[in-house]
Amino acid sequence: MHGSEGGGCSCAACGPHHEEEEGHGRHEVALIAGAAVLLAAGLVVDGATPYGGAALMLFALAALAAGFDLLKSAIRSLLRLRFTMEVLIGIAAAGAFLIGHPAEGATVLVFFAAAELLEARAAERARRSVADLFSLAPVSALVRRDEGWTKLEVHEVGVGERVLVRPGDQVPLDGVVVSGASSVDQAALTGESVPAAKEIGDEVFAGTQNLEGSLEVEVTRPDTESTLARVAAYVEEAQQRRSRTERFIERFARVYTPAVIAGALAVTALLPLVFGIPFADSVYRALSLLVIACPCALALSTPVSMVSGITAAARQGILIKGSDYLEAVGRARVVVFDKTGTLTTGRLQVTAVKGSGDAGEREILHIAASLEAGSGHPIAAAVMAKAREAGVEAGPVEGFVAVPGSGVCGTLGGRACALGNGRLFPEVESAWEEEKGRLEAAGQTVVLVGDGGRVIGLIGLMDTIREDAAATVAGLRARGIRTVMLTGDNERVAAAVAGRLGIDEYRAGLLPAEKVQAVEDLTGRFGEVVMVGDGVNDAPALARAGVGIAMGAIGSDIAIETADVVLMHDRVAGIETLIDLSRKTMRVVRQNVAVSIAVKTGIAVLAVPGLVTLWMAVAIGDMGLSFAVIANALRIPWGRERSHPTPAETAENQTKPLAVHHDNTL
Repeated sequence: MHGSEGGGCSCAACGPHHEEEEGHGRHEVALIAGAAVLLAAGLVVDGATPYGGAALMLFALAALAAGFDLLKSAIRSLLRLRFTMEVLIGIAAAGAFLIGHPAEGATVLVFFAAAELLEARAAERARRSVADLFSLAPVSALVRRDEGWTKLEVHEVGVGERVLVRPGDQVPLDGVVVSGASSVDQAALTGESVPAAKEIGDEVFAGTQNLEGSLEVEVTRPDTESTLARVAAYVEEAQQRRSRTERFIERFARVYTPAVIAGALAVTALLPLVFGIPFADSVYRALSLLVIACPCALALSTPVSMVSGITAAARQGILIKGSDYLEAVGRARVVVFDKTGTLTTGRLQVTAVKGSGDAGEREILHIAASLEAGSGHPIAAAVMAKAREAGVEAGPVEGFVAVPGSGVCGTLGGRACALGNGRLFPEVESAWEEEKGRLEAAGQTVVLVGDGGRVIGLIGLMDTIREDAAATVAGLRARGIRTVMLTGDNERVAAAVAGRLGIDEYRAGLLPAEKVQAVEDLTGRFGEVVMVGDGVNDAPALARAGVGIAMGAIGSDIAIETADVVLMHDRVAGIETLIDLSRKTMRVVRQNVAVSIAVKTGIAVLAVPGLVTLWMAVAIGDMGLSFAVIANALRIPWGRERSHPTPAETAENQTKPLAVHHDNTL
């Protein structure tokens, strides 16, 4: 990984490099401007005294000023028998001087140098758009030292130290809130404009902005290993990777360039022999052909588009680790979802509390909360949350015992109480069995509450569908993509989830290894498969899929490291955004390639009969076309297809809790 030893690129470290690049850019601008002035002066002098020595000298100086580096590179390439675009332009310019067209030879080099500068600036703009966003991270922090607050550079702050983040300040380092409460704008990482509420125990991330109250944050990562730094490093690395299309065009260009030179030599030789055209004229036409055939636009058509797409995704909280993954997502015809934590929130909620005549709902909650007070099980968390909501307090439990696979037992107020599944209660009254069966038939998780070995009540729990899950599935189907759900839950629950969301296919009761096998099977049936999961539990299946996508990964080291694409937010609708962006990027690539080939072919056809001058060749066939290709690529972030909206017909599905069965081992 780029910068793996440093863990990322800090703004302070990048500063001198950027300044050096800017200084070099200013030097190039001055050089090209000087060359243009010399060219203009040469044209004026040539107009007064055609073919004079003064004009020739001015054209030669203009050519050297603009094309010195290019000509040097062309000579090196020729000595190595490598036919690059610099070779094509160098031959064209030198040939123009040799056959008595110095003005056009100098113009070719000045125009080409200007085009290269514009291309470099435009490409750099795409590459640095995310870096500019990340540079918003502060370079200093207020650190608690010697019972006071001291301003230090972020690289001087150690893990475990406390920093103060005042209202309006940006969070300097990743950490955990230890004092205060506020809302934090996390758009720099997640792309979401809605601020996230933060209180004691919540994570905050470098580069995000504190909006309201003051926060005291305990640092958990140094600045070079922050979530923001790692995302920036991955984006930079992704921009260096090559997609399948890019690799093909690179191979094509290596064959194309020598073929063009051979064609130009053929034009030079055949036109005088076949049509009796003067040799100097045939050379001029061949030189025009060389300039037109320069593969600049073709070579730029894909990488600039890919960089633009990757940076556009990063600004929306989607981290794509390479242009090959951006391309592959657009080809996929199947999206595979994990269920829990992806299509559903993965958080259980108590939705039903049933008690007998002598033990009402509050008593059932009291017993359950007391027994679950010290447990970290998801069911325990849901029970405790429901008890707090109802104002029910837990009581002291003696003789607490956890029965693996069954539940928990203990003595509460002198009574032997229990909470768990049927294994704890050998005999259950038919009325409770009927009620339990009714809730389970709806897919709910049911735990029984007992007193003295007798069931006196039960609690039903549910998972909930993510708000945007139904609309996302509908949106994918509208885009011609098949949706598949893989889950370890039972058949009944899987069918309920798939039915509510409109999933095309589901597979239930799967172990991690069986999920991998399912992905392999789908790959064999449909080709490219995209797998969406939490990046941790589904790591084997994510790795086996053509593209593995981890969602809700902000702050998750494992998810960011293992997945090919990371959704930093918890919105499954980001899949639609990603697919739309991929398809748009590949459309732009195809447009750029098609236009490059069509325009160059058309002008080349006109060049052979002498209908195109060197001026036209460089202005339209090279510089103009290259800049058009870049401009087209830079529009990728604009007017992006909006993620599929939440349709009214799915609103009910999104807001209702979904009954999802979980093993009620406590």
